[in-house]
Amino acid sequence: MDFSELTKQAVKAALNAGGVIRSYRDREVDVIHKEGGDTYASQVVTEVDRKAQDAILKLLEDSCHAQGIAVLTEESEDNRARLEKEYFWCIDPMDGTLPFIRGEAGYSVSIALVARNGSPQIGVVYDPVHDVLWQATKGQGVQRNGEAWVLQSSGEVLTFTYDRSFIERPECDKVLKELEAYANSLGLKGVVATQFGGAVINACQALEHAPGCHFKFSKPQEGGGSLWDYAATACLYEEAGAVASDVFGDPLDLNRPDSTFMNHRGALYATNEALASRIRKLIADFSLRL
Repeated sequence: MDFSELTKQAVKAALNAGGVIRSYRDREVDVIHKEGGDTYASQVVTEVDRKAQDAILKLLEDSCHAQGIAVLTEESEDNRARLEKEYFWCIDPMDGTLPFIRGEAGYSVSIALVARNGSPQIGVVYDPVHDVLWQATKGQGVQRNGEAWVLQSSGEVLTFTYDRSFIERPECDKVLKELEAYANSLGLKGVVATQFGGAVINACQALEHAPGCHFKFSKPQEGGGSLWDYAATACLYEEAGAVASDVFGDPLDLNRPDSTFMNHRGALYATNEALASRIRKLIADFSLRL
């Protein structure tokens, strides 16, 4: 596998999909409801999602045929070839469909190459609103808009990005207080807790505004985001020297055989291990482990 060449293809595919999305930004689009997930945001899809997916697959199909790469993408049925091939493309053509429908920022294109063992090899994220492209290739570091990018952790506040369902959880206030106490113990000026949009943008914002974190609790119900919501950003975090794990400290299960949902082990992103450890303890204290 020529991972550098595959990264170039993924970058081009993400930019093309972003162009498709941008062309519909000020137009009315049909909104369709689909099965899956436990939130409204996970149950809506538009014609733009599908056209963006078509743009991506058109560019990546040659690599699939020539190198035997499987495909898992949000808007198509999982054919489970990802469990048989050595690698698979893991694609979310537009993460954050709900912000897009509402005319808000927070949506992005996410493309990853994942090995059969679940380890991310390539991660590409494109934000078509702000024209920001993140990319990472295993062993080659991170780039932002084509320039080498290094994690900076000298911020004055702790950034916590959360999804829309977090504020409805009974533990919401306690989590915020615990994070505030941790920030104070480090001499920081407090916590900036905010919701930027989809899971992909939330993870990128936490990475860019270090010290930062983004996490999803584990739960018995299906949901909690899907493989394509985390695969690309997991590669970004790993290549940046940050932490991408489940809430128990194990690697993200990015090729889960029995489902495409991540609820079984949750997800935790943090810009350093000390912060990740504090969050894992916080979650354990709330007895949220299955």
